[in-house]
Amino acid sequence: MRTILKRATDGLLDWLGATPAAHDHWERWVACLVAVAAALLFDWLCRTVAVRGVRQLVLRTRATWDDELFSPAVLRHGCHIFTAALLASVLPAIFDDMPGTHALVLRLTEIGIIVTVFLFINALLYAVFRIVAARPAWQNKPIKGLRQTGQGIAALICGVLVVSTLIGKSPAIFLTSLGASAAVIMLIFHDSILGFVSGIQLSANDMLKVGDWIAVPKAGADGTVEEVSLTTVKIRNWDNTVVTLPPYMLVSDSFQNWRAMQLSGGRRVMRSVSIDMNTVRFCTPAMLDGFRSVALLRDYIDETERRLAARNAARGVAPGDEGPDALRQTNLGLFRAYLERYLRAAVPVNASMTLMVRQLQPTETGLPLQLYFFTDTVVWIEYERIQSDVFDHVLAVIPQFGLRVFQSPSGGDVQALRPEEEPVRGRPSASAGR
Repeated sequence: MRTILKRATDGLLDWLGATPAAHDHWERWVACLVAVAAALLFDWLCRTVAVRGVRQLVLRTRATWDDELFSPAVLRHGCHIFTAALLASVLPAIFDDMPGTHALVLRLTEIGIIVTVFLFINALLYAVFRIVAARPAWQNKPIKGLRQTGQGIAALICGVLVVSTLIGKSPAIFLTSLGASAAVIMLIFHDSILGFVSGIQLSANDMLKVGDWIAVPKAGADGTVEEVSLTTVKIRNWDNTVVTLPPYMLVSDSFQNWRAMQLSGGRRVMRSVSIDMNTVRFCTPAMLDGFRSVALLRDYIDETERRLAARNAARGVAPGDEGPDALRQTNLGLFRAYLERYLRAAVPVNASMTLMVRQLQPTETGLPLQLYFFTDTVVWIEYERIQSDVFDHVLAVIPQFGLRVFQSPSGGDVQALRPEEEPVRGRPSASAGR
């Protein structure tokens, strides 16, 4: 093969007017330019004919993965490898009689092959990860960081081979010499190494996906994950600002992921109203008769009355006794029972999740009555509408149970306590003289 290339090169130089005995330098460089032009023409023909032909065959198949594996970018870089290999075979042969130039051209062509192979591997990694990302099991997984890691490793190998070729040393010797500067390398690639490890942890433990709603209060992030790469996690907040965090921050620190809530089909409501404790009292028979008109409470009142009567009789309390020993219903207890039945009957709650109305620790601002339930939707707008409708009703119905909401006095409350002002003596009133 080498003899054939030598004969072809000599023929090219003879055609340019040089004698076999004394080929001038400029004639060799002209031959080099002609060889490069021929290689570029070959590369263009390869990309025009071969790429189009292969793409037509690929698009006719039923499978979709081959559309990415044999994408135009992969095929073009494959053609570049053949072109680089052709130049590496021809160009050094032109300078056989010039040892220094021959060695330089040989190294440059070898570097060209290394770079074109790296670009081909880079395009192939893009295609493979696009195929993986299209699979349902891998959708929204943070695999971009893994792809960038693979590309980084390929770039590192390419850089080592290029430098080894330039200095004319074995890659093993070059890597051994880098051992002394490992600390410097670790310092330079500190974020990339941490990001790589953190990306693997995020993916392996299924801690984060693209599209998840997460909250990182320390970083001011509360929104949807848009991108997970080797060194950054991009989060779009609800106010459309973008927060960029390093992946290792999410692994080393805590963050809140709302994905489980979104998948559960219910979002929690946990809100309280403060009741004025001075308005809590026992229910009289007249009050119970009035509350029996409420359909949601009728069965509860009758059942509770029977239960309390049995317990009072067992304790020796006479019927109708209103002393402190008698067990009686309160307006606050009826209100709690009403709210539980109201939530189950009139509010779109998730019946499979916890629902309760409970009292919290009394404070100087009243007795907190907390509603704890889950809506049957996780859509934010619908969730807020349901929550607002519930507490609109709660605040409006509280007075009907003889209760009052506790709130700090307003200016109108203070003004209502002031006595009516008398007209100043010596000054006629507005109606005087009429």
